[in-house]
Amino acid sequence: MPTTRRDFLSRSSLAAAALGTAAILSENGVAAEARADTAAESVKRLKLPAKPVILTKVGPAKALDAAYQMLTDGVDTLDAALYICVDCENDPNDTSVGLGGMPNEEGVMELDASCMHGPTRGAGAVGAVRNIKNVSLLARMVMDRTGHVMLVGEGAERFAVAQGLKREDLLAENARKAWLLWKENHSNADWWGPGMGSPGWKDPFDGKTPESNLHGRIPRHPGPEWTPVIRERSQRLTEMAADLGIPLEQRWNAVKEVLWPTTGTVHVSAVDTKGQMSSSTSTSGMAWKLPGRLGDSPIIGAGCFTDQDVGSAGATGSGEENVKIAGAVTIVELMRQGLSPREAGLEALRRLVRIYNGDMKKVRYLDMIYFVLRKDGAYAGCSLWSTGPDGKPRSFMVHDGTQRTEKCEYLYEGYYTAWPPF
Repeated sequence: MPTTRRDFLSRSSLAAAALGTAAILSENGVAAEARADTAAESVKRLKLPAKPVILTKVGPAKALDAAYQMLTDGVDTLDAALYICVDCENDPNDTSVGLGGMPNEEGVMELDASCMHGPTRGAGAVGAVRNIKNVSLLARMVMDRTGHVMLVGEGAERFAVAQGLKREDLLAENARKAWLLWKENHSNADWWGPGMGSPGWKDPFDGKTPESNLHGRIPRHPGPEWTPVIRERSQRLTEMAADLGIPLEQRWNAVKEVLWPTTGTVHVSAVDTKGQMSSSTSTSGMAWKLPGRLGDSPIIGAGCFTDQDVGSAGATGSGEENVKIAGAVTIVELMRQGLSPREAGLEALRRLVRIYNGDMKKVRYLDMIYFVLRKDGAYAGCSLWSTGPDGKPRSFMVHDGTQRTEKCEYLYEGYYTAWPPF
């Protein structure tokens, strides 16, 4: 069959396109190989730390000292990390985790945790666990004593009891009273309804600047410097707290849990002088959440991730958003490419912002702090906002022979607006 001019041109075009595609694939392959070589070289250049380093949230000072001594004595890095987590879980005054945590919208405590052991590259996690206080230890049991990585809900609770952990009532009295205050105040404002990523989401402020997101310092107690909206709401909540029988010394903490619900978490990353790394994350999750909700804390790669060759990272804040970018593993992979802990943490924060295309009407509802530790002992704390609602700079704790608090690097001045907003 004779070949027409049209057939010839068509075949020529296809051949050229195929050659072009092959060239592009070849170039991309070369580029990918070059990036892999660069990453490998970057990892090889990492030296062993001269001394152990532990990174965690502000708070457990005595536990941090004890954990550091454990590393100095040659104890496994995961044991040291879990020591701090357990100390927080046992503290009834730590409202972000364990015994002192805040319940879900039904007044029930549900805890999440995860851990990673660098030397063995093992991982374990638990989610939505009721009646078991030390879920960080339970996550390790999942890692050590099962062929699974994650257990959740009733199954995780039964496994915990089988392993010797005791069932107990986790709802502390101050948390129960704070829940009652929230229940009365937010009877028509909760987590039901479309999320910010949904086309059906509507800005409750309708384009107006929320009073709670103004820059500047917020005094610890209501005063003349407060905006009228916050002052009026806090005073009304204080009166409601008194009616509910909340003791005077606990009222302000309960009011804060309503105005700015806890999203806190304890994350610990540790490295010893052999370069062995481990990490652990534990949380009671977002205060007043829907029952069964899981955030980023029990998700390996989101709220907790360790790569023995590179580094470790963890997070506290808006867990739903952090899951979308796999924040912890993203940070570690950025460090593998040669970015510093600070650069990697800030880039992950930028990716959070890009979820909403930089729309500050939505970004103002986000909150995030990353804890980043590299294998050579370099570290950083990176936050989306410069301060918390209390006006204090966002900070983290580090121990490298000297325990201290350092300020986080941040993207935006000011602080976030709690959701649901008032």
